[in-house]
Amino acid sequence: SVLPSPAPPGLPDRFRMFRSCEWEVLERSLNILQASDFYWGPLSVGEAHAKLQGEPVGTYLVRDSSQGNCLFSLSVRMPTGPVSLRISFQEGYFRLKNWFSDCVVRLLELVVAGTRNNPLHFDEMGGTPLV
Repeated sequence: SVLPSPAPPGLPDRFRMFRSCEWEVLERSLNILQASDFYWGPLSVGEAHAKLQGEPVGTYLVRDSSQGNCLFSLSVRMPTGPVSLRISFQEGYFRLKNWFSDCVVRLLELVVAGTRNNPLHFDEMGGTPLV
């Protein structure tokens, strides 16, 4: 399940620091994200975790990352509590562990499908697999 929320209007300044080919990927992906019901925009990690705390395991949201080197973070309600994972952007692709796509939403679709048979393990999750 996902937590719905409208995305903020306009683009954050940090999206303007990319080459034009990367900007096209970012702009297209952000437009798709803003149309989704799981993108919360500028939400702090504490606020994201508070929103997820009472939700069922597996509930997630995407938010703007507070880290300067990442654009987005995926916050997920795990059995041990909420965790946040950084989605990196390199050479025109969004990346999460071994998965990558030129669209954040497509990346999440790949991760959801892929973790059904092959759970992800992140240090941030204390050994709990992401399924």
